[in-house]
Amino acid sequence: MLRLPPFRYIAPGTLAATTQLLADHGERAMIVAGGTDLFPNMKRRQFTPEVLVGLRGLRELRGIAGDPDTGMTIGALATLTEIATHPAIRMGYPALAQATGLVSAPQLRNVGTLGGNLCVDTRCNYYNQTEFWRASVGYCMKKDGDICLVAPGSPRCWAIASSDCAPALISLGAQVRLVSPRGERSIPVDALYQDDGIAYLSKAHDEVLAEVLLPPSDGWRSVYRKLRRRGSFDFPILGVAIALRQNTDGTVRDARIVLGALASHPVEATAAVALLAGQPLNPDVIAAVAAAAARPAKPLDNADLTLSYRKQMVPVFVRRALEDLCE
Repeated sequence: MLRLPPFRYIAPGTLAATTQLLADHGERAMIVAGGTDLFPNMKRRQFTPEVLVGLRGLRELRGIAGDPDTGMTIGALATLTEIATHPAIRMGYPALAQATGLVSAPQLRNVGTLGGNLCVDTRCNYYNQTEFWRASVGYCMKKDGDICLVAPGSPRCWAIASSDCAPALISLGAQVRLVSPRGERSIPVDALYQDDGIAYLSKAHDEVLAEVLLPPSDGWRSVYRKLRRRGSFDFPILGVAIALRQNTDGTVRDARIVLGALASHPVEATAAVALLAGQPLNPDVIAAVAAAAARPAKPLDNADLTLSYRKQMVPVFVRRALEDLCE
């Protein structure tokens, strides 16, 4: 049986107290909300914090407010189930509702949070193993080792982004509000991520992701599709989020295509989006856009299924997502 390492648990009552605790304890502390990813990683000794700062008592991080016409605010502690079943989100931001509804299994969505999924650790076949297994192969760069076992000649870690919500929120043009002892700032969701399997978040250690800010839907329609081996529970090995809005004649006015689980950060398929501008969503355009979206997808052999299969599935899932929007 895998057991948790020893730690001290602190449950502050305010967001200000939370950020101050993180600043005081530095790298020895970690945040826990739902704990659906953190606790398994601690059991495998990927994380061994001395202090866990619990967020569950922070009412200011809960709740879903607003509407699609004026924009919505979602607290970081809103559960994935609450978001997936929220009528206004399902109507105005369907990609987010679909993404949250596809995370893991129902039991974990009931406790897993939006903030937790946005900050979820990157994944790799050589990293997400027990401590005994990792020791047998000499560890990897992401934890306790010196080289990336996926690309031994590389100076960086290639663990992949594993959030379902991130591609959806990027496609929707959402922002996140970050709070620290120094104040607060709001940044686009795509700016939260860095192309590094270890330092994959741009937020400081003492910053807390407090809420997600959704802009008015303003005619945008969206969809999220996910590839995984099993129909439930598994992390994505490909996520495709597409948002677009059309002119009155049916041609595409604006669009965003975001690919997840192919790199250490969500990847925007900008060349594919350029092919959509001013075009109708007919089969020929969809085929060309799907092919272009696959070009920036460069998966490595660090996740479930083969990298060639995952590469081949990119245009398939982009095409299916665009066909969903046609319907």
